[in-house]
Amino acid sequence: MMKKFKPALLVAMLGLFGASAASAENIRLRIASGHPAVNTYVNLMQNFFVPEVSKRVAARTQHKVEFVEGYGGSMVKVADTLEGVQSGLIDIGGYCFCFEASNLPLNAFQVMLPFGTMNSETSVKLARAVYDKVPALSKVFEDKFNQQLIALISDNGYNIGTTFEWNNISELKGKKIAGAGLNLKWLEYAGVTPVQSTLQDGYTSLQTGVYSGWVMFPSAWVNFKYHEVAKNYTEVGFGAITWHGLTINKNRMAKLPKDVQAIIIEVAKEFEAKTGSVNQENYPKQIAQLKTLGVNAIRIKSGNPHPYFVHQCNVNGIFILSDLCVQRGQLSINRCPHNQVAHFSAHYVKCILGAFK
Repeated sequence: MMKKFKPALLVAMLGLFGASAASAENIRLRIASGHPAVNTYVNLMQNFFVPEVSKRVAARTQHKVEFVEGYGGSMVKVADTLEGVQSGLIDIGGYCFCFEASNLPLNAFQVMLPFGTMNSETSVKLARAVYDKVPALSKVFEDKFNQQLIALISDNGYNIGTTFEWNNISELKGKKIAGAGLNLKWLEYAGVTPVQSTLQDGYTSLQTGVYSGWVMFPSAWVNFKYHEVAKNYTEVGFGAITWHGLTINKNRMAKLPKDVQAIIIEVAKEFEAKTGSVNQENYPKQIAQLKTLGVNAIRIKSGNPHPYFVHQCNVNGIFILSDLCVQRGQLSINRCPHNQVAHFSAHYVKCILGAFK
């Protein structure tokens, strides 16, 4: 016998069903970077962050997330990504703080501490420890630029690639060497002519002689095919630098269901760790690959760094990290205890913050 429902009960049940159906959202998020997908962190955005968020949202919530992706400058250029996220042109952006020196003067702090660890996993962990110690580094994104920093991004180790062979630092004098901008300060003492450039411009500029070298990690020499036009790569060991970030528009994040927000933060945390582990795993493979591609890849012998890199740079009584380690009788920051590195990095940044007030 068919069970009869009272009209009031039937209306209530239908209302509950309708409310449940209405609460399920089809969410579209625009994610972009000015860098192309051959860049390691962008590749991880495309092949880890995007599919993992979509998969976990589908499996654990009643919602669905669809990403509209734009890499290699198709939505935003490398120097415009912060503003793109801020304005809502894109929802999520990956970019280098090196292009935001006036907006984010302290977030690229690792570049101010050259000859740090060449281990990308260590670099991103140290950076995270500093961000935890200095909340202002994260808060600036929310307070000034309408976005939330959800992940830090490590590069692999920086060295120098050139179109010419060199064996002494004096041979760099007068040469035009490119970089992202802030890292060109590393070569001031050598008397180079610094040229700010972008990864996408590197191949043609090296080929045509606009400049004859790049301060760059080996993945770029492989993935952007710089090895075809610049056959020398010298492992100077400037350090693996964590100076990129992944951010999400604050207004867009607030409008997302709480369970979707939690998944985005969860995946972003794993993405952050992967930028370290993948770069670290790839570094020796890429150096070996350069050699098979006919590149003269050499490593500078161990010894005391050039005087420029151990100069007593003192800001409010705090020595930069490379100086600190040399003072301790150590040849490289790689040998500094990691907890001390995080402590002194945070102390350094706090001193600068105090100077700005």
